Amino acid sequence: MNKHMRLVASVLFIVIILLAIAITRFYSDTSQKTGGGNTQTDIVRRLSDDGNGNRIFEDSSGLYGVVDQNDNIIIPAEWLELSFTGSDLCMASKRIGGKLLTGCVDYDGNVAVPCIFRNITRHQSGNFVFYIADSDLDGTCVVYSENFVPCFPRSWTSCSLSGDSLTMTSSTGSYSYTVTDSGFSFDSAAINGEALGCSYKLDIFSKLMLQKLDIAMLEDMSSAVAHYLEFAYTGNGDYISAVRTGGRPVFTTLFPEDKRIITKRLENISSVSIYSIRSEEEVPRYSIAVVADTELTYLLEPDKEDSKVGTIHDKYKAVIEFSGSSANDLVAISGNFTESSPEYPDPVIENNEPQEGDTPYPPYEGDGGIPADITAGTPDPDGIITADIPQFIE
Repeated sequence: MNKHMRLVASVLFIVIILLAIAITRFYSDTSQKTGGGNTQTDIVRRLSDDGNGNRIFEDSSGLYGVVDQNDNIIIPAEWLELSFTGSDLCMASKRIGGKLLTGCVDYDGNVAVPCIFRNITRHQSGNFVFYIADSDLDGTCVVYSENFVPCFPRSWTSCSLSGDSLTMTSSTGSYSYTVTDSGFSFDSAAINGEALGCSYKLDIFSKLMLQKLDIAMLEDMSSAVAHYLEFAYTGNGDYISAVRTGGRPVFTTLFPEDKRIITKRLENISSVSIYSIRSEEEVPRYSIAVVADTELTYLLEPDKEDSKVGTIHDKYKAVIEFSGSSANDLVAISGNFTESSPEYPDPVIENNEPQEGDTPYPPYEGDGGIPADITAGTPDPDGIITADIPQFIE
């Protein structure tokens, strides 16, 4: 290759290198502009800012986005509504399936909270800020913190705020909190439960108790109580298998040693109460007391093969004990009834033969009438009663 050809080749190589550099810079600039560095040329209005130089803007199509202090797009203009939250998020709304739905986007344009809510409302008590979001999917609601982290690990059937009182409901109960400058303070709980077709409610108003317990613990306890009652009346151990226990739990049925009892039926649950009990261990312990209205059928004469059957309706108290400081380590450790056996009624005497100690009243011989009431009278030595007979039943 002569000098001329070598010179041409060198020039071409330099040109190719320069073109490669230019192309690389072009695509780099394009990428930056697309991702958040593009200068917006279609800004019709600049609206509110977040205090850090970022501003919401409106474009010529009436959509909203966010630019930084250099007018570089950080959130594209594709939202029908847009507002700053005070954190690094914006509440953003768009029309989906013909409905205006709201969620949240971050400053990179990424969806941080899905657009599934009919509305998201901001609430504040002192320096404490939270949001209540109503879902359009199933009508439930979510309580979010200022940074849009769920305050509770679930959605709720309803959320209502009255003054500084927030009440949330679910299928398992109702829970009330006071909104303070530092957050939520647990005020009361009403847990719904059911065992063998009998419903009950566990009400808790003790602030001291509610400082130790959370919703998950209360619901786990209520569920364990229901399963224990089902086991106590049926003897079916499968019910207890659904209860989380620790060590060697002691669960007994209702009157397990009484051979006279034929059937046990739970009729009603009169009351359910929860208590904190002393323990030598560091882990807190609790007991739930249940008063159960019960029907028992039993053998009147258990030693006879053809014994007749009697029925008892009475109230019996069950106590279920728990140990744990959170829903993660909560276990049921025992369950039993405080009564060791039912109080059987005295035997009924079915014959009319005079018994020892009875006063001998001879039949009245008159017009066929039977004395309805003898108010006074004393038998004489011959056994004849002298008495005032006020009336007769013909």
